[in-house]
Amino acid sequence: MEHLIRVADDVQAALQEQRAVVALETTLVAHGFPAPSGIEVGLASEAAVRAAGAVPATIGVLDGRIVIGLGGDELERFTPDSRKLGPRDVAVCAVQRAVGATTVGGTMAAAAAVGIRFMGTGGLGGVHRGFPTPPDVSADLGACARIPAVIASSGVKSLLDVPATMELLETLGIPVLGYRVDTLPLFYAAEGGPPVSARVEDAAEVARIADAHWRLGGNAILVGRPPDESLDVTALIEEIVAEAHERDIVGQAVTPFVLSALHERSGGETRRVNADLIVANARLAGEIAVAFSRL
Repeated sequence: MEHLIRVADDVQAALQEQRAVVALETTLVAHGFPAPSGIEVGLASEAAVRAAGAVPATIGVLDGRIVIGLGGDELERFTPDSRKLGPRDVAVCAVQRAVGATTVGGTMAAAAAVGIRFMGTGGLGGVHRGFPTPPDVSADLGACARIPAVIASSGVKSLLDVPATMELLETLGIPVLGYRVDTLPLFYAAEGGPPVSARVEDAAEVARIADAHWRLGGNAILVGRPPDESLDVTALIEEIVAEAHERDIVGQAVTPFVLSALHERSGGETRRVNADLIVANARLAGEIAVAFSRL
């Protein structure tokens, strides 16, 4: 595997010593924010993981290798021209020696290859609005169905069909835990989502649930942490999603288009809240990973 995967020294040492490690995606750096904001959010997320006592492992594909633990200078190479990598795309991108930024699902797949089970992100992908026209379901859910991992997020992406996504998560046997809340956060909004499968009060409780879930052969666990500041941008999201449909923007192109338009039309407010919640979720993932390492 050495020719395919490069693991940073600090990440490798933590894995060998069974210390806490948290995977972080690079799509947020390349496609979630305009440069250099994406890099700043990525570095702030790494700092938050370290503050929680864990080791960050930002993941992407560079120079023909899947890199587990990118350096700060390497993050600058993840521009909007980078390929957006779901689980199906990681190996192809590495073999073709392209620059590839991993999504939640792509990050999970790469992280699982070296034994990392904890991840922080903004929001999970899911069932797109209007399903089955278009027949668009994020590969994140497929990754969650087969990979044992804990994903700390602010629910699922707000441009999705959240109730349908929750139904599919239930079908796939994926616990959806509300972090000190009874309903799934709606990314920018702390309230208004469907009821979660269980409420949890702290990172240690999540760690114990993960341990039991995996001992029973379970898959991923989604932990929904509400944003510290809520924004009601429901009407604006619906307007932009409709515009994407009219312009025939589909598949992996939908999320970058909607996020860019949201940031512009909200006067930057969604960008600010988005950055804050990503960093907060990274810290929570670190706290959960540390608690799990102490079991």
